[in-house]
Amino acid sequence: MAALICGSLAFDTIMTFEGRFAEQILPDQLHILNVSFLVPSLRRDFGGCAGNIAYSLKLLGGDPLPMATLGTDGGEYLQRLAALGISDRYVKQVDGTYTAQAMIMTDRDNNQITAFHPGAMMQAHITRIESHPDIKLGIISPDGRDAMLEHAAQFVAAGIPFVFDPGQGLPMFNGAELTQFIEQATWVTVNDYEGKMLCDRTGLSLADISRKVKGLVVTLGGEGCDVWVNGECERVQAVQPAAVVDPTGCGDAWRGALLFGLEQGWSLARCAELGNKVGALKIAQRGPQNYVLDFTPA
Repeated sequence: MAALICGSLAFDTIMTFEGRFAEQILPDQLHILNVSFLVPSLRRDFGGCAGNIAYSLKLLGGDPLPMATLGTDGGEYLQRLAALGISDRYVKQVDGTYTAQAMIMTDRDNNQITAFHPGAMMQAHITRIESHPDIKLGIISPDGRDAMLEHAAQFVAAGIPFVFDPGQGLPMFNGAELTQFIEQATWVTVNDYEGKMLCDRTGLSLADISRKVKGLVVTLGGEGCDVWVNGECERVQAVQPAAVVDPTGCGDAWRGALLFGLEQGWSLARCAELGNKVGALKIAQRGPQNYVLDFTPA
């Protein structure tokens, strides 16, 4: 069975700053911020949340169906999906736009500064979700604002359970809109920062949110993640990576594993364990779609 992955397909330009941002940015001078970072390392990768999640799920043996929009420069990404054996059934190209572009700079402490041009992603709502016998579940990851709102309603109308994963798109929505997403979703995933913002905007606690869905997961980076089910929290410990090289795409790698486990009918804690394992593999490699599995998921 397939998983419908709503989100972005993007080209990532990834740069490495060998110092620390905190040593270059003066807190008392933020009102006149004017800084420049020397980045001796630069590369271009395939990225975007939908692409990264699909890559992870495909590695694990799942059947990802990314639903996303590319610009007129997106032919290379379509070739990439074909080479990976990932269907482009729900991928459309939009004339007169660029494919979404992320410019990501990482310092020596793995802090990141990102500039993002949405491009064709802002037209993602042109593709509709409809019931299909081979689609078992889905995920709403960061995407165009209209697409996230409309696709959530369409998942509900189609009777397809889905994960709400707002990510960096969370600030686009007010408390009422976020509460509606939670009411529609089957599962919710956020990182710890996003979790605090979600609670602040909705007025709900993490325990409250977990009672409205089948489960809530708060990822904590190197500390693992907290799995909330019906108001109760369980810490799932992190997996120690072989090396810490590049955090770009770690959350997406984790979410691909989540979808794989949910497809298998696993408990949320077991899904999180697999996610932590895949995330540890990803962080040891540069780029969001360049790691490989060294185990068989079971």
